[in-house]
Amino acid sequence: MPLNLQKNLPAIELLKKEHIFVMDALRASTQDIRPLHIVVLNLMPLKVTTETDLVRLLSNTPLQVEMELMKIKGHTPKNTPIEHMREFYKDFDEMKNKCYDGMIITGAPVEQMPFEEVTYWEEVAEIFDWARTHVTSTLYICWAAQAGLYHFYGIPKYQLPQKMFGVFRHTIREPFVPIFRGFDDEFYVPHSRHTEIRRDDILKVPELTLLSESEESGVYMAMARGGREFFITGHSEYSPYTLNDEYIRDLNKGLPIQVPKNYYRNDEPSLGPVVRWRAHANLLFTNWLNYYVYQATPFHREDICLLGDLYTENEARK
Repeated sequence: MPLNLQKNLPAIELLKKEHIFVMDALRASTQDIRPLHIVVLNLMPLKVTTETDLVRLLSNTPLQVEMELMKIKGHTPKNTPIEHMREFYKDFDEMKNKCYDGMIITGAPVEQMPFEEVTYWEEVAEIFDWARTHVTSTLYICWAAQAGLYHFYGIPKYQLPQKMFGVFRHTIREPFVPIFRGFDDEFYVPHSRHTEIRRDDILKVPELTLLSESEESGVYMAMARGGREFFITGHSEYSPYTLNDEYIRDLNKGLPIQVPKNYYRNDEPSLGPVVRWRAHANLLFTNWLNYYVYQATPFHREDICLLGDLYTENEARK
């Protein structure tokens, strides 16, 4: 089934060139299928690039998906035209009374700052809390994963001696969890970050399950609340050339950056990248939509709010 997007979103034309089928709301409304409503809090600086990366993966499923874009009210992005933000994004205040089947919260270029010093930290923390009562399942990606683990469970982040940058091999600790249905024993994921969370801190929290890690890049995925929250430190959603673009960007800025590991053919930038993560990225998002969003909500979205309120009441009694 196609992904249902707002008309004129730039990702539509970009993905048509890749022969990925998407449709606008008018065409999708004629199909008698319960669509999944997914909200994306996009904190990445290049909004259109991130939108396209996520749409590419969300469209690779037999489920119909309707995607809405959320933005931080108190933050004006520098790298995306204001016209784009006005047309396609809404403030949290405009969306907080709705319920959603799923939510994706992206990374942000603020990872080396203490969480409380991020200018929009209070609003992000409010959105995290809101998601627990208004969303069936939430994917926290990169900085958002670190922020969510810190906000809910007090998990700290640690500065790395150098940027974790490249494509790294990962293993699965819990192979029978449905998020890994169809995965190989080993799989690859891009990483691009200056900080990390540590497995020992995850293992100390009974509410968290460490699902996957890498000998080189560390913790990759943790799960909470039976799959209602996934914390993912890598960038499975990255397109083939995203790491290359980041590498060239940092070189041009004169920043200390090393060639991304396991990325270019023979580690030679002029030879271009070898894509090792596309199949598992598609499986990751398809499994999430199917097992943790669609099959977890065989009822109306309004019931999600009711279940969320019951969850909050139960937590308060503990």
